Amino acid sequence: MAADPHLWLSRSWTTRPRRPGEADDAYVFVDRARFEDHAAAGGFLEHAEFLGNLYGTPLPEAPIGSDLVLEIEVQGAAQVHADHPEALIVFVVPPSAEEQERRLRGRGDPEETVRLRLAKAAEEAQAATNLGAKEVVNDNLDQAIKTIQNLIEEARTKTD
Repeated sequence: MAADPHLWLSRSWTTRPRRPGEADDAYVFVDRARFEDHAAAGGFLEHAEFLGNLYGTPLPEAPIGSDLVLEIEVQGAAQVHADHPEALIVFVVPPSAEEQERRLRGRGDPEETVRLRLAKAAEEAQAATNLGAKEVVNDNLDQAIKTIQNLIEEARTKTD
């Protein structure tokens, strides 16, 4: 995001509690009733339930000339893809299941969440493949960023 001023990151809503040390602006943290009311009013571009919590992208108000970036899971990506088949879908994966587990534990996820996320990983990978997502392995952050930047530039070239 910092390297490309034409990207605009949408801030998602969630009903999950904030993790210890997580930034206040990581999400718009709301209760289930507020989330469901917003969804019923048509206020989300996409929304889904993941591991018992609701997540959604509010209808974006990106500045003119910006490319919208959504940080979402595969259920939401499928909804966006259905309405915007031209959208670039990037599926970022860890280099291994062991590394994914280490990262989940490192960010303070509860044991049950770690177990459920790991169990769901293969299903998500298959769903991403079915959507035609470009897979990027995040084993080296700088290289992963460069790969994503190249994918964005390639997508922009196709739409120009």
